[in-house]
Amino acid sequence: MGQTLAEKLIAAHLADGRKEHVEPGDLVEVSTDIVLSNDITAPIALREFEKLGVDHVFDTDKVVIVADHFTPNKDIKSAEQCALIRRFARAQGLPHHFDVGRVGIEHVLLPEQGLVLPGDLVIGADSHTCTYGALG
Repeated sequence: MGQTLAEKLIAAHLADGRKEHVEPGDLVEVSTDIVLSNDITAPIALREFEKLGVDHVFDTDKVVIVADHFTPNKDIKSAEQCALIRRFARAQGLPHHFDVGRVGIEHVLLPEQGLVLPGDLVIGADSHTCTYGALG
């Protein structure tokens, strides 16, 4: 039986390159084109990153952080979260950190910036990340 579009995209991004076909229920390791987070979800991920003792992200060009929920900051807590992200992005040398003055709605911003293209595999910590599927 043929594969769905989602199965074909996942198969095309398999990390080991030994398999060309995936099926529902398969446990796979993939190479992502973009890993996305925002000012709500990034602080949670950054705390876990720190707990793991990891020194650097896997690929600075593939990590995108967009401060679009708390911009402008609504209170001290949101300002602290954005400051944490800012420090992390600077320390890691992330070219795709979108902050005050350079920000927009993350799910519109990434395609506008050419960061998400048809056929890309994007992992995002936001319920609207699936909208990239509309790009083909």
